Amino acid sequence: MLRYYFALAFRSLRRNVLLTVLMTAAVGVGIGACMTTLTTLMAMSANPIPDKSSQLFIPQIDLSGYASEHYDVSSLARDFSYRDAMAFMGARLGLRQTATYPVQLTVIAPQGGRFQQLGRATYADFFAMFEVPFRSGAAWRSSEDQDRANVVVVSSRLADRLFPGREAVGRTITLGRRDYRITGVLQPWTPIPRFYDITYNGTRGAFAEPEDFYLPFTLAIDRQIQTNDFGCDPMARAAWAAQLDSNCTWIQFWVELPDAAYVRGFTNFLRGYAVQQRQSGRLQWVPLTALHDVMDWLDLQHVVPEQTRVDSMIAGGFLLVCLINAVGLILAKFSSRAGELSVRRALGASRTDLFRQCLAETWMIGLFGGVLGLALTAAGLSALRALRGVSAQSVTGHLTALNPQMVLITLVVSLIATVGAGLYPALRASRVQPGWQLKSQ
Repeated sequence: MLRYYFALAFRSLRRNVLLTVLMTAAVGVGIGACMTTLTTLMAMSANPIPDKSSQLFIPQIDLSGYASEHYDVSSLARDFSYRDAMAFMGARLGLRQTATYPVQLTVIAPQGGRFQQLGRATYADFFAMFEVPFRSGAAWRSSEDQDRANVVVVSSRLADRLFPGREAVGRTITLGRRDYRITGVLQPWTPIPRFYDITYNGTRGAFAEPEDFYLPFTLAIDRQIQTNDFGCDPMARAAWAAQLDSNCTWIQFWVELPDAAYVRGFTNFLRGYAVQQRQSGRLQWVPLTALHDVMDWLDLQHVVPEQTRVDSMIAGGFLLVCLINAVGLILAKFSSRAGELSVRRALGASRTDLFRQCLAETWMIGLFGGVLGLALTAAGLSALRALRGVSAQSVTGHLTALNPQMVLITLVVSLIATVGAGLYPALRASRVQPGWQLKSQ
């Protein structure tokens, strides 16, 4: 029976092509505008590491006194001083843990030439904690952290630039006039948002490109490799030893706590450490502490720009306007077919039969509108990439990529929205009075 209803609907849509095009356009334009902004919003608010987001935690301690005075967790510092980060690393209370900070060094290419590249000083646990994929080789060993070994892990982008067509693992790379042995080459890895450091260099934030090299944290400290992301007055970093002993915040710390027992143990340690710092005279207030997993952390830091949310709401409103216009067009179409529906009613078709027939027609309009909306969404996302001058492989490219999940969502939203908009016109058309219509003919 459904096949019969869809055959009738297809004939009806062919009968008035102009009206069919108008209805399809009304739905498709609204769907295209809405899904273009929704695609970006969903990418920005996605879980960047779904397998472990509930096991990775970032602690916080109030080192300024402001958060404790106002009991405002959102104003706690995002980063740590060197002494605090080392105290957490020394506690070894997690399955894995890492202190990390961003760096920038000059790369000297084997074939000549030099260029600046962004990197990260971290511990070996970083790669297993954050499920960083390797194309070849592996991370350095934990023992090499302690030995301050001259080792480095590089991105596939940097490896292919320095050693085109050759295996990079085992080769030597020159960073900041020092030689490092490459232990591993990463696969393209773009966590969105970049949860492990959402504040680097101010404007880079959670949607920055990933780093191109990673070297041992202990080695970076030993060689006094500075960072541009320093959370205090520049005068405080005049001497490296003074910087390490200061309360300046510039190091991120993450810990992997696989179950509730680990979480309780680290929470108790964090509170005890804060009390100890007050008792030692370093802090003059009862410090507020907090422990957040990945999704709590991203929510607390408001990593999704408010403008993106506003744009999505505006696009949703535009879709609603388009659907209201579609309702008017569908009503006009069904009203023009009152005579045909009356004949079917007089020949024995029930109101339910007429309702199903009209609903099948709105379903087909929704399908056509969804396909058009899908094309407009793809065009809109492509236009956004062109306006920003980015490639599809960049972070912005990933944010504006139409993946299979969004294709399915677009079609489903189109069908649901159109069928929902067509319920009233279909119900009204099914209640046609055959006697009145046939008498007027």
